[in-house]
Amino acid sequence: MRELTKARWTHVVRRVLRTPLVGLLLSAAAFGALAQSKGDPARGATKVATCSACHGADGGAPLAGLPSLAGQQQEFLELQLILLREGLRDVPSMTGLLKSFSDRDLIDMAAYYSAVKPLSGGSARDAQRVAAGASLSAAMGCGSCHMGNYSGQRQVPRIVNQREDYLVSALKDYRDNRRSGVDTSMNAVMYKTSDADIAALAYYLAQAGK
Repeated sequence: MRELTKARWTHVVRRVLRTPLVGLLLSAAAFGALAQSKGDPARGATKVATCSACHGADGGAPLAGLPSLAGQQQEFLELQLILLREGLRDVPSMTGLLKSFSDRDLIDMAAYYSAVKPLSGGSARDAQRVAAGASLSAAMGCGSCHMGNYSGQRQVPRIVNQREDYLVSALKDYRDNRRSGVDTSMNAVMYKTSDADIAALAYYLAQAGK
């Protein structure tokens, strides 16, 4: 695959972020170049030292508040890494860390983490809390995008067995418009969701794969 320049990626991503039918564009023309390559997990393993310091060598996120990358959807990781490198997603702790990485590097890093076996997460299972979270998830339609088992698809992330504390933080950020994806669907879904319901959802999703 002919590597796109960083300037070209910036142009493509900015154009996609301004487009209403962003999900369709992401899966078609705008990110067609990524779809041409599955990435090389072995090469990616040699490139993830920068990530491993916080996210762990196995992508299991040993540090509180950080997402687990193990078993994450490859296309989602590719997109997020590009957004972070280009400064189109603001994560202060990641600022500048990916500037020296090529498109090929990011694709291979995403392939590596997506190939790692996901870890089983969550605290001790409480059947009542799981049931409450499952009911909320069904009512809010979480499975319609993240799939019935919450493993995600393409640019939609895997959220099953994700760190509970990270899920709480991310869902609050979506609710409070401190974060958005490549569109505003998550902001709309989480609008006016209470802290208690967010806690219940996060607990359930962290437990759902057990």
